[in-house]
Amino acid sequence: MRRVRPGAAGSRGGSPSRGPAEERPLASVAPGDRYAAPKDLPRLWHVTLSVSGEEVPLKDLRRALEQLAHDHPFLLTSRYAPDHAEIRYWEEARDLHDAAAVALRLWGEHRQSAGLPPWEIVGLEVIDRETYHHRIAEGCGPPPATPVGVHPF
Repeated sequence: MRRVRPGAAGSRGGSPSRGPAEERPLASVAPGDRYAAPKDLPRLWHVTLSVSGEEVPLKDLRRALEQLAHDHPFLLTSRYAPDHAEIRYWEEARDLHDAAAVALRLWGEHRQSAGLPPWEIVGLEVIDRETYHHRIAEGCGPPPATPVGVHPF
């Protein structure tokens, strides 16, 4: 156990401690300065992926979509019918190209693990967060993804 004299601050590594007058000044932000996020940071993109193909039993499709949602909890909602489905979710990516690339791989990469039908992608929409909220505010966009989960059309 190491003992420190009363009134003396302990130090590590053998370097002397600084007294109150010697403390390092804090960096501050000048009034009016604004923080600008670097352009290469990831952003949120709202993705709507539409798939369709041969009819499959609804029970099997629902189970597969629920498994996909379990494997990837980022999914907001899935709507389905015997011959088509729509998946909506938020993707974090550097730009639209990256978000779209991930979305285009989603169905195929999880077809086996989730038991998804061998449908093809027939539609993809990727919009940034600001555009999504602007559309919702104007009543032009897709309805908010509520209730969250897997539901029939």
